[in-house]
Amino acid sequence: MREAAAETAYAAGEFAVALREFRAIRRMSGGDELIPLIADCERALGRHRDALEVLNELNPKHPDANLHIECLLVEAGIRDDLGQRDEALRLLTNAVSRKVGPPPAQARLQYALANLLEETGDLAGAHRWFSSAATLDRFGDLDTADRLAALDGITLPEDFSDEDDAKDEQEDDLDGESQGRQDLDEDPSADALPADETADEPLVEPGSEGEEPTDNVEGPTTEETDR
Repeated sequence: MREAAAETAYAAGEFAVALREFRAIRRMSGGDELIPLIADCERALGRHRDALEVLNELNPKHPDANLHIECLLVEAGIRDDLGQRDEALRLLTNAVSRKVGPPPAQARLQYALANLLEETGDLAGAHRWFSSAATLDRFGDLDTADRLAALDGITLPEDFSDEDDAKDEQEDDLDGESQGRQDLDEDPSADALPADETADEPLVEPGSEGEEPTDNVEGPTTEETDR
């Protein structure tokens, strides 16, 4: 429950709540996995020195390369916030050059470096590293395509995606109507006559087949009655 509350608060930007929950979870479970999240919450709350102290708690011998990369990304952001952009660039450049971590982690490092280079005005360097990050981002988790398009001066009309959505919805409606007509044509019950249009067969009583109906039936004669 605490983990769900912490992640929800973090995603909603409620960093004070997220920080409290992340710290409680770490006290209960131990380990260093939450260090980058705790440090990022401290950073978001403007407590950059506290954030750096949290990052220093990471065990240098921790085997998880992704954890080290997450901490490095947070530290680079803290350094940039403190006006230490050169140090932030140095951290990211060294990590990128060493090619640490799996491809998705390397893509995040390169993306962060490209973003920082763009802010410094090095658009050529930013383009290079956004492109490199795109090749490593196999599942499209990063918006590298949008960032490259912005650097190249390519923009899409605002209503472009809306027109596509409306067209797709119209095609879906037409497909649904066509399918409905096809289902009706293939329905075997469509050829059956309604119950009230089926002619009733004449009923024949048992034993009367082939006999003419008799309207007048003579009763017993007077003689027979007297007898």
